[in-house]
Amino acid sequence: MYVDSHCHLSFPELASRLPEIRAAMAEASVDRALCICTTLEEFESVHALALGFDNFWCSAGVHPDNEDVREPGVDDLLALAARPKVVAIGESGLDYYRLGERSIADMEWQRERYRVHIRAARASGLPLVIHTRSASSDTLRVLREEGGGQARGVFHCFTETAEVARAALDLGFYISFSGILTFKTATDLRAVAAFVPLDRCLIETDSPYLAPVPYRGKINSPAYVPWVARQLAAIKGMEVEAVAVATSRNFELLFDRTTKIDPQRASEST
Repeated sequence: MYVDSHCHLSFPELASRLPEIRAAMAEASVDRALCICTTLEEFESVHALALGFDNFWCSAGVHPDNEDVREPGVDDLLALAARPKVVAIGESGLDYYRLGERSIADMEWQRERYRVHIRAARASGLPLVIHTRSASSDTLRVLREEGGGQARGVFHCFTETAEVARAALDLGFYISFSGILTFKTATDLRAVAAFVPLDRCLIETDSPYLAPVPYRGKINSPAYVPWVARQLAAIKGMEVEAVAVATSRNFELLFDRTTKIDPQRASEST
């Protein structure tokens, strides 16, 4: 019924609890999850999750925050994109939140890494999973410079303004909302969620981070994504089942490399 479009099940907080997590997902009617890669070094463990279960898929990419890791080239990402059950490039993007003593000019390495991911997404035909934090202007600028309108993808864990959402939508991208949408302080974000058309919305947990209310402060899990759906339904004045159906359909349309599942096989693999 529900799809978690962005989680990190390879992270140690979750990897050691996978049977428990999958049982909780089944109980919460969360039938699919996209496991996101954040370094090339991590890819094999993320890919193993996708190969190990009918209702998991994965991405290939290097997160903008990760330094002192293997730097990806377009060919590296294309080779990984050709693997079974790899349905996306990323997550990639720009993050200026932790500049420290560095200037934005010093982050050219991050912008170049982002360009590599956009080029790989365009070449592979796979959607791009975009992370942006305190860098929305450059995130959009670089995307446009690299022919972003010829790519497709999602701005994940969206926390930006309606203007940024509009620009992303104009480029053909989806907007994904996380547990932040349920936070008491997220009034502006709920206004953005009201603005984004339902047929361009995805829901996610970004597990193990950002657990939604009423689990805020705890380790997040894909089983909690229905709480995001409930908040989105309340914002849009509709039944949560309709949000579940719409966001699941959107997931299938965007990550369209066999992300539909046989319910019987999924049940057997749980």
